[in-house]
Amino acid sequence: MPWSPAREALVRPDLLRVALVALLAALAACAAPPTGSTPGATESGVGGNKRIVAAIRSTPASLAQQRTQRPDNTVRGLDAVEELLHAGLTTVKDDGKRVPLLAQSVPSLENGQWKVFADGRMEITWTLKENARWHDGTPVSTDDLLFAATVERDKELAIPPYPEYELINSLRAPDELTMVVEWRRPYVEADGMFSYKAAGLPLPKHLLGDAYDEDKSVFLGLRYWSSGYVGAGAFKLKEWVDDSHAFLVANDDFILGRPRLNEIEIRFIPDANALMTGLLAGLDMSLGKTISLDQALQVKDQWQDGTLALRRQSWTPLNPQFVNPFPAVVAELPFRRALLVGIARQQLADTVLSGHGSIADSYVSPDVPFYNIVEPALVRYAYDPRLAIRIIEHLGYTRGPDGMFLESGSQRLTVSVFTPTQNEIQPKTVSAIADYWQQIGVGTEQVLIPPQRMMDREYLAQFPAFELVERPNNLTVGYVRRFHSSQTPLPDNGFRTSGNSTRYRSAVLDTFIDAYSSTIPIQERMEALAGMVHHQTASLTQLPIFYGVEPTMISNRLTNVTPRGDTFTQSWNAHVWDLRS
Repeated sequence: MPWSPAREALVRPDLLRVALVALLAALAACAAPPTGSTPGATESGVGGNKRIVAAIRSTPASLAQQRTQRPDNTVRGLDAVEELLHAGLTTVKDDGKRVPLLAQSVPSLENGQWKVFADGRMEITWTLKENARWHDGTPVSTDDLLFAATVERDKELAIPPYPEYELINSLRAPDELTMVVEWRRPYVEADGMFSYKAAGLPLPKHLLGDAYDEDKSVFLGLRYWSSGYVGAGAFKLKEWVDDSHAFLVANDDFILGRPRLNEIEIRFIPDANALMTGLLAGLDMSLGKTISLDQALQVKDQWQDGTLALRRQSWTPLNPQFVNPFPAVVAELPFRRALLVGIARQQLADTVLSGHGSIADSYVSPDVPFYNIVEPALVRYAYDPRLAIRIIEHLGYTRGPDGMFLESGSQRLTVSVFTPTQNEIQPKTVSAIADYWQQIGVGTEQVLIPPQRMMDREYLAQFPAFELVERPNNLTVGYVRRFHSSQTPLPDNGFRTSGNSTRYRSAVLDTFIDAYSSTIPIQERMEALAGMVHHQTASLTQLPIFYGVEPTMISNRLTNVTPRGDTFTQSWNAHVWDLRS
């Protein structure tokens, strides 16, 4: 029966009630599961009730928050829950490769489903698998894709827009299984449409169409988004209890085959300490982005029944200021080179990340496909404090009796490093960098940015010398274009433009970025990326420090579970999760 606001209650709990109940839930989670419900006590043999208990670090009001709060990812782990319950046309494996899911194949130039025309337009043809089914047994059709596109583009709904839709001329469905998308210009990520993190997952029109037409104002509050959720993923929602948990069961009709697990309970535990206690008390895994590396290592030391899985993710650079830097020498390449070779980055990564970090040569991770094309273009910088001192001396600076370089007279050469305080790793890193620079004779002022100033764009854009931040290291067009001159926050644009936080502008670099953003053949695209990375590392537009790691806690009795990546969660292959026999 179609969803209707007249029939269904809304899921809009009062915010104060949510906060109070969340606190109580966190405290309750500190206790071990009651006798008889401990995950390790369930039957794990062939044909038994293969059941696990996972936890996310939030108390979601509903799955609608995954749409309305998508850019901020403030509801930790909700993305992983959605990926358990729903499926897109394609998915990304942990090796970074995109593979078909509800679609018969991933469109490409080679298979003829991706066409690029002389006038710059593109056409992508999608074909759904005939056995693709919603959890209620209804076939997934192109009506569901068109409906999802309508919802995602509706400005009356509180859904942050996907930029991809601005590039689309038209969407048409010749039949129930075929969708043709015409693009205004080349867009390299068009093969990810209607999938996780890319232009919206399909929506069941047969359940939501009437409700959408009747009253948009209550659309995202329908019970559908919580206890009535119907997706097309490996697991079906059996129970949703606000501020407590969700209970999932295997989908017999999943497109890749019935999952090996029968049941998954997902507990909502927003407090990090409570989640850590829960793991030691019997939880099987953490799901989504949960606890910090330091916290994960504490659990690992005490958790005999589980292990810590890590994946290289994000990177931490020092961003120089290229607009009116102070001191002015920051704008000179030799000085930036001296500061970089004056940092023992591997030692720093080992210290800050407890031996699990690695030097970053750029934001392009060695884990990405076709890294072999980019690697030769990188300019690398080895730790050499003596070279750092010689470079600074050649710039005309002399050292005082205490070994510190002087600007003029007796004034020390000092640079500032701004960094946020939300992530404990960043202040620790800045402190260590200050020690290394002290050793080569450069003073460092450490400026911790309080949370209340993190929304002040003008303040953030005009740091005097350096800022240290943690950034994604994915190769999406959206991320790569943040280095483009057009993304520079300036007084002329009221500092509303964001992305290019160094404020470095170069027509040469822009050309490489534009080529990467519009070149469809992967070999040529990666060659454009190689040119881009060479320019950036040769010019040291950013000082790369280290790659971070993302922890996932996994019970020893679980198999085939991987840590989350930037373009997928731990749930990407949930249909093959299993218990050891």
